[in-house]
Amino acid sequence: MAEMKTKRFSIGYALLPKKQKSFVQDSLVNLAKQRGIDLIKIDSDKPLVDQGPFDCVLHKLYGEEWRNQLRQYVVSNPSSVVIDFLDAIEWLHNRISMLDVVLEIDEVENDETSSFGVPKQVVVYEPEKLKVEDDETASFEGLKFPVIAKPLVADGSAKSHKMLLIFSTEGFDELKTPTVLQEFVNHGGMIFKVYVVGKYVKCVKRKSLPDIDEEKLESLHGSLSFSHISNLTSDERHVTLIPSRDRHVRLKPLILNSRLP
Repeated sequence: MAEMKTKRFSIGYALLPKKQKSFVQDSLVNLAKQRGIDLIKIDSDKPLVDQGPFDCVLHKLYGEEWRNQLRQYVVSNPSSVVIDFLDAIEWLHNRISMLDVVLEIDEVENDETSSFGVPKQVVVYEPEKLKVEDDETASFEGLKFPVIAKPLVADGSAKSHKMLLIFSTEGFDELKTPTVLQEFVNHGGMIFKVYVVGKYVKCVKRKSLPDIDEEKLESLHGSLSFSHISNLTSDERHVTLIPSRDRHVRLKPLILNSRLP
């Protein structure tokens, strides 16, 4: 009796060159083969519908042409899994709607030293609303300087990553609408990123913007790009942003980590 062949799964991946270089390593390809998975690069010069079929399409490309190709592929291959699907992507590409799930979460713990929520923010659609004469008239529904300015669309493009830390109305001169203005909150120079795949949850720590001493805010004007801050040395950050090490917000990471499986 002939041996039954174990079914192999094919995963077509479509990533930007930078992502592909960092993600699709030989070790990953070999490990996948051992687990019965074949990782196949999708040829961006050919129609997606003419390739495969794949058991799963893993992608991180953008643009209307690519979206149309995905739609055509799903119609022709309804059993194929697409990660992420278009509806989910559109929801996460908007910096306001992506935070809806956070607003629906109940208080993590009745603990006066911890907080969980979304910083105050507002979306500015009309360019003229950014043309204000002084800091007092730039209330924007109660936001206080400093604020973070982000493009409304977060689609992974270079444009969507252009963010500014704004200390006064002079920093509005470089902004283009629609833009999200979000009140900057001191957070100890650390952020937590949570990755979820099915039931698997992974929480990691990343360095972030340093805290800003409120007493020194009056001497800070204009804006700084995130890329400029990231390229500063630790000493330069201290001089430029004047962080206060004694006033770090304590995030208590154990409260979050204790809820991860």
